[in-house]
Amino acid sequence: MRGLSAVLCAALLPGLAGADWRGEIALEGRGFTQAPVDPAQHDANLSLSGEIEFHTRWDEGRQSFTLKPFARLDQHDEERTHADLREAVWLYHDDGLEIRLGVTKVFWGVTEVYHLVDIINQTDVVENPDGEQKLGQPMLKLSLERDWGTLDMFYLPWFRERRYPSLEGRPRTQPRIAAELADYENHRRQYHPDFALRWSRSLGDWDLGVAHFYGTGREPSLTFDLDRDGQPVLIPHYEIIHQTSLDVQGAVGDWLWKLEALYRQGQGPSFFVATGGFEYTFYGILEGSGDLGVLTELMWDERGTESTSPFNRDLFLGLRWAANDVAGTEILAGVIQDWDNGSRLFNLEASRRMGNAWKLGLQARLWNDVVDSDPLFGLRSDDYIELKVTRFF
Repeated sequence: MRGLSAVLCAALLPGLAGADWRGEIALEGRGFTQAPVDPAQHDANLSLSGEIEFHTRWDEGRQSFTLKPFARLDQHDEERTHADLREAVWLYHDDGLEIRLGVTKVFWGVTEVYHLVDIINQTDVVENPDGEQKLGQPMLKLSLERDWGTLDMFYLPWFRERRYPSLEGRPRTQPRIAAELADYENHRRQYHPDFALRWSRSLGDWDLGVAHFYGTGREPSLTFDLDRDGQPVLIPHYEIIHQTSLDVQGAVGDWLWKLEALYRQGQGPSFFVATGGFEYTFYGILEGSGDLGVLTELMWDERGTESTSPFNRDLFLGLRWAANDVAGTEILAGVIQDWDNGSRLFNLEASRRMGNAWKLGLQARLWNDVVDSDPLFGLRSDDYIELKVTRFF
C-alpha cells in the first residue's frame, strides 16, 4: 500500500501547482401548500448543502484528477441528510483514447422530462424527485474516438442503491419506500458487476447513440409489504437486466428533435419504452434579446400501469424562456398529463444570477386531479414551492 501511495503522490504532485479549487454552498427552503397525508410529515422544510471541486492536470494536459464531494443537512428528513462522493476520478486521454478510473458521473439522454436511457448512475431521489440528480458511480471507462464514431466501454464493479425519503420526508410516496428492506435477484446483491457499451456519432445535424447495458437495474420494482414495525411499506426489488437503447437528437433550423427508446429484458416480461418530441425556438422575441422555446414530448411505456415509472402514457407541453442577459435569467414552465386517466403535474423552474457569486432559484410543483390508480397518487397533497440561494466561491 505504501508503494501504491507513493506512485499516486508522484503522479499527482506535478499538477498541484496548477490545481483549481471551486465550490458552492446553498440554502434551500420548501413550503407545502396543503396539509400532509401522513401526520409525521411537515408543512415546511429547510436544508443546507455544499459541494467542493478540486481539479488538477499534468503530463501536458493528458492526465487529470477531479475530486468532488457533496453533502446536505436537512431539517426533517434523516435520509436527505447525507453525503456523497460525486467524483473522484483519474482521466487520461491521448490520440483518440480516453481512460477514466474512479468515481464519476456519465449522462446519456436528450429529452427534457424523462431520461430513459440514462442508466449508468443511480438517481439521487432524496435530492429532488425530478430525477436529474445522480450519485457518483465507481467505474472503469475506456473510450475510443475514430472516424466511424466514439465507442465507450464500461466496467462497473458494484451497484449503488437508490435512497428514498424517510417517514418525515416530503414529498414522498404513500406508503413510504423502505430502502432498508431492499432485496436483489442476484445473490451477490450490490456486488454484482455491471457492463455497458455505447457507440455514438454525429451525422451532420444529427447526433446518434446506441447502447447496451447488462447488470443490476437502477430502477427497482416495488412490492407492497410490512416493515419491522408492522407498518405498510413498498419494498424495492433490484433485478438483473439487459437493456438496449437508442437516443437521437437533430438540430434542424429552429427545430430541435429528440428521441429516446429502449428494449429491456429481465424486469418481468420484456418491454419497449419510448419518449420523444421537439423544441421550437423563437429567437429575439418582441425585438429583444430573449428567446422563447416551445416544447412537446410524448412518453409511452408498453407496460402501461405496470410500469416502474409514473410517465407511461403522458404528454408534456412546456415553454422555455432565456433572457440572454448578463444575469442568465431562465424560466421553464410546463405540464405533464396522463392521457389515460387525466392526472396532471405542473412544473415551474426559474433561475437568475445576482452578481458573480450568487444565484437565486425558484421551483414549484403542483399535482392536480391525480387518480388513485396513478403512481403519483401518493404525492397528491405534496404541492410545494422551493426557494434556493446559492453562493459560489
